[in-house]
Amino acid sequence: MLPANLLVLERGWLSSNNIVFFEADQAALIDSGYVTHAGQTVALLEHALDGRRLTRLLNTHSHSDHIGGNAAVAAAFGCRVIVPVGIDATIAEWNEEALLLSPLGQSATRFRHDATIAAGDEIELGGLHWRTIAVPGHDMDALAFYNSERRLLISGDALWRNGFGVIFSELLGHPEDAGGLKAAHETLDQLARLPVDLVIPGHGAPFVEVDDAFERAYRKLAAFEQDVELLARHALKVILVFALLERRQLARAELPEFLAGLSFCQSVNARYLQHSNDFLAHWLVRDLIRGGALKDQGGVLIPV
Repeated sequence: MLPANLLVLERGWLSSNNIVFFEADQAALIDSGYVTHAGQTVALLEHALDGRRLTRLLNTHSHSDHIGGNAAVAAAFGCRVIVPVGIDATIAEWNEEALLLSPLGQSATRFRHDATIAAGDEIELGGLHWRTIAVPGHDMDALAFYNSERRLLISGDALWRNGFGVIFSELLGHPEDAGGLKAAHETLDQLARLPVDLVIPGHGAPFVEVDDAFERAYRKLAAFEQDVELLARHALKVILVFALLERRQLARAELPEFLAGLSFCQSVNARYLQHSNDFLAHWLVRDLIRGGALKDQGGVLIPV
């Protein structure tokens, strides 16, 4: 169901999907993946472009797995980089705390953006007209892209086939300022009202099972709304799996010290769980092994 001038480069974790739009002898791109995959991203794009000139790179939001390849892509193709309004100053200052790089133990190469895009903007990509939609929750400045003619939704991490991205904004800052869960609910309500036949998510394959995806997302969100500690535990698991996918392995004995070095983990643990780092490491490994996300090979943790 994808238009002929739209190509989805589905990436495995750590990287987000790369969405390529063909425009005669030019092309545009949404999201650039994680920094350690930047060389692969450039190679995939060179093959996909087949001689076309990449002129624009747009980001759905500013998390590391979506902007990590920006610098490499801009250097390789000379394209303009366009980011959502709201994160432009943070990117210009390269505030690694605000970009959730240092708190999560993640990386990205600093880049320069050329322009911004805001909710409600109209943009042409691949010969199709897209409207940008604010989709706060997972990231409070995130944008989705919607084409009404073909009923296509590029959802970023606001909606996946089996859920959505971690709602970091609920867990950050002061509890009285938390609004991520409410924002995520409003985002789902807004997207669910759109006539959509095909969703292109930030992770995973494009899908047509739109109603089922919303049902799953609402159920997951309801569980987090009823028990924010469940969200905290989920977030810590996601961060650990991401870290191990990047590092490929970590000695189990080193995990408490590793967790102690991640300010996000320490903050979330102190607020919601109050575990020692040793116990935190114990239950994280136990639950992730039970869930099939990790395995322990002779005291070495390896992602599955």
